[in-house]
Amino acid sequence: MQVPIRKPGKYTHLKPDPHLTEGKFNEIKNKLQRLKEIRPEAAREVRRLAELGDLSENAAYQIAKGRLRGINQEMLELEDHLHSAIIIKQDEYTDTVKLGHKVTAEIAGKQITYLILGSSETNPSEGIISSSSPIGSALLGHKAGDKVKINQKNKIIEFQIIKVE
Repeated sequence: MQVPIRKPGKYTHLKPDPHLTEGKFNEIKNKLQRLKEIRPEAAREVRRLAELGDLSENAAYQIAKGRLRGINQEMLELEDHLHSAIIIKQDEYTDTVKLGHKVTAEIAGKQITYLILGSSETNPSEGIISSSSPIGSALLGHKAGDKVKINQKNKIIEFQIIKVE
């Protein structure tokens, strides 16, 4: 049995955003450690199944080999992400919006607070946005009191920055 080979997608080889909080950095490190712990067992399983005979028709061997390959690939990606990581320091006070800052802005009479982080930690429903998002990139570099305009879907949205924490 041959394992199907798929063409990689458009976004397959994009590097992850290197900007991480210390918590996310530790989370990735823990995930890498867990993979290092399960890898030897996966390798033993591949070795055991290889001894059963004809590898071309041994479906269990093909599946185990694919699992081991996946573990190895994920470990490489996580190690690369950790080596290129830039930790966001949130204790740095400044009146200019930077990565790791909370920004309170007024939009059409409503106050909204955003936390600006790297793209690997975003959660817009909780107010955590990426520095590369339209809103995040527009807010970066501005100060409290500044008005920021964002062109979104054929309309211009105006933000009034109230507070930078």
